[in-house]
Amino acid sequence: MSTKRPNDRYDSFKKYSELWEKQINDFIYLWSNNNEFVKMSNDGSEAHSRTLEIFRKNQEALASVLNIPTKNDLANLASLTIQTEEKIESLEEQIWNLQDSVKSQSKEIESVVEVAKEIIKLTKQLKTELMKTKKEQADSKDVQRELQEMKLELTKLNNFKDEFEILKNLIEKGKQVEPALAGVDSAK
Repeated sequence: MSTKRPNDRYDSFKKYSELWEKQINDFIYLWSNNNEFVKMSNDGSEAHSRTLEIFRKNQEALASVLNIPTKNDLANLASLTIQTEEKIESLEEQIWNLQDSVKSQSKEIESVVEVAKEIIKLTKQLKTELMKTKKEQADSKDVQRELQEMKLELTKLNNFKDEFEILKNLIEKGKQVEPALAGVDSAK
């Protein structure tokens, strides 16, 4: 039987990779530890950055002449677009809040209108009842006046009755006195 495992290829690849990585790191260390290489890299980086700056300025000058947007213009446009979208969303939210408040206000106004209609209806009923009450009061005044007249008539009738009784009594007394007077007259 063999003692080799099937994953030996991966182990060997891992060992070669680590060895290669170590050699590259040592090479980079030797080069970066060299003062001449560092100076040359620094000079090259500065020259490259100057060249990029000149290239950028030339690109912007050419873009402005040709009326073509630059990378900065597109970045500014993107930020303005994002700000505009945020403001639009904010305005939409405010509009929705206003719509909600208008709906609630209209519901409150509708309820106030309903209450006002009820008040007007009650006012009309009260006015009708007031008219009926005034008419009944006028009728009761007429009835009271008629009762006063009837009372006055009854008082007159009572007085007339009393006078009649007095006259009746006088007549009866006169009938009793008449025979006596007749006797006195005949005796004379």
